[in-house]
Amino acid sequence: MSIASSQMWKYSSFIENKNYSFDKEEILKIITKNQIDEAYLTISKWESYSTTPLLKLNKLSEELNLNSIFYKDESKRFDLKSFKALGGAYAVEKVTKGNKDITVSTATAGNHGRSVAWGAKRLGLKCKIFISEYVSNARGKAMQALGADVVKVKGNYEKSLEECIKQSKENNWQIVQDVAWDNYILVPTLTMAGYSVMMKEIVDQINNDEITHIFLQAGVGGMAGAMVAGAARYLKKIPKIIVVEPDSAACVMESIKIGKLEKVNIIRESLMGGMSCGEPSLVPWQILKKSVNNCISLPDDDIGKAMKMFANASFSNEKIVAGENSAPGVISLVASCNDANIKKKLNLNQNSNVLLIGCEGDTDQEMYQKLIKQ
Repeated sequence: MSIASSQMWKYSSFIENKNYSFDKEEILKIITKNQIDEAYLTISKWESYSTTPLLKLNKLSEELNLNSIFYKDESKRFDLKSFKALGGAYAVEKVTKGNKDITVSTATAGNHGRSVAWGAKRLGLKCKIFISEYVSNARGKAMQALGADVVKVKGNYEKSLEECIKQSKENNWQIVQDVAWDNYILVPTLTMAGYSVMMKEIVDQINNDEITHIFLQAGVGGMAGAMVAGAARYLKKIPKIIVVEPDSAACVMESIKIGKLEKVNIIRESLMGGMSCGEPSLVPWQILKKSVNNCISLPDDDIGKAMKMFANASFSNEKIVAGENSAPGVISLVASCNDANIKKKLNLNQNSNVLLIGCEGDTDQEMYQKLIKQ
């Protein structure tokens, strides 16, 4: 069976952004050039810092008849196996400014909390983390192993965030959240500035190859917004930007459809846990609303299969450890190439250089093993 066999690789919806107009200057007002540059200067000096690999999915690009498919492998990011390591830990350092008496807190589905816990441990700070009942025990334990006090909250991610805000106000803890709300803008902006380090590394890695398309996973939109800001800062020519979401939580797609922030009701939690979010965050939304060309939503059906194909070197010459939130990029790319109409709209052809973000490795090892064995 060929990699791109169309029995798999389903998508649910595909839309064009009617309000598209990419404006570098406007984007760099939301996350400034200075904030982006400072994040790179700071993080690249951390003791354990090294650039994560940019791999070529050469077997897949050959089959899809595309020039190149680049895959940014964040499974190698510090010891945390996720791009989130760049954001939370950086924000912790910036907001605490060397004050050892501060207790930091956050709500998380897993990877952001690990980054905050790791950042707190690096600086010798106390850390409180709130997780929903749907977050696996393995993810909770990983944060405890970094010295965090982990509190499980009944209900979904939103409920864990409410509890985090409530207890943080009562105890005067410093919230380090990757989601923005009214009057809570700076920390999520710093977190995204941290994520933009990926784009700086990618630009240094591609050796003048021009990226034509970027597929970006979105939950609340933090990573997607940060990568768009990174593109505005570092790329001369702006590629087509496609946002990918679970169909059960396509809040960016719904917001782009109507041109304003829209909340979706999540009836079932997606396997793509880090992307199962009901509402875009304010800061990334300001960036994404005009700079995204298209949105695509996916069911959970092909997540395990895609992870398995990464693991057995079906897409490239090497085996890649790709977690459940890393799979949507490749699924949406193949699904787009299998649909003649979408392929034409996106202008995917033999000259295309596509960038995919492998945003995590096996951050939840039990879940990872279960999915690749399906």
